[in-house]
Amino acid sequence: MIYEVRTYTLRPGTVGEFEDRFEKRHPYREKYSKLGAFWHTDFGTLNQVIHVWEYDDLDHRAEAREAANHDPDLEKNPGGREFVVEQQSEIVTPASFMHPLGSRDYGSGNVYEMRTYNYEPGGIPKVLAAWADAVPRREEFSPLAACWSTELGALNRFTHVWVYKDLNERNQVRAEARQAGAWPPSSGVSPVRQENKVLIAAPFSPVK
Repeated sequence: MIYEVRTYTLRPGTVGEFEDRFEKRHPYREKYSKLGAFWHTDFGTLNQVIHVWEYDDLDHRAEAREAANHDPDLEKNPGGREFVVEQQSEIVTPASFMHPLGSRDYGSGNVYEMRTYNYEPGGIPKVLAAWADAVPRREEFSPLAACWSTELGALNRFTHVWVYKDLNERNQVRAEARQAGAWPPSSGVSPVRQENKVLIAAPFSPVK
């Protein structure tokens, strides 16, 4: 299984309308491949929406997108291209310890922190090995919603998404996990770049 992570930067003031249109189109698009998650940014780069699609492989992606491009119901419902300033797409491989998107219920009203680290070439396998041992203990403090590395697109990128009830819980959990020695794991390599975003899930997102 692979995921495609599509990040659209929208014109200010259009995120709500874009999500409304996406929700109307979603049942027709879902016929061809499964939506894993849909978020918009609350902190970080603003006016972004991030939608994650699940595919069996690249052939499935090509077939699904071709079919969707010719679906009459999708053609009748505009998607909001006029709102888009920039588009980015990455094909990512989920970590072996990641639960599939939508397979766990986190409740609703959460915030999600998406953290993306860039590593020197060859570093990510070491990170994945260290995390595989450490994540179960870290999840005693808060759930890991997603964890993947890039296969196509910007390479040597490692992304992890954590679930919190609010930003106060985020601060508390991070402090407690570090104090307990549960986090961060030691992989022997350090990121050369880090960035994070705080995300809010759309009402129709499988990951709430």
